[in-house]
Amino acid sequence: MIARLLILIARGWQLGPSAILPPTCRYVPSCSAYAITALRRYGALRGGWLATRRICRCHPFGGSGYDPVP
Repeated sequence: MIARLLILIARGWQLGPSAILPPTCRYVPSCSAYAITALRRYGALRGGWLATRRICRCHPFGGSGYDPVP
């Protein structure tokens, strides 16, 4: 139930602000796509943790490139 709510929030980001703003994601797949996959695969607790870690790594001094969900 909580995972579905978090997925809905991520989809809202993809369809709302992310669609308007220029693409700036440093990773492939994007952070929102990563979050949706992690939440579907692992549920709200672990998937949410993985998504939070990924979002925290997405900054100018962080990494970049291909980073799939484990």
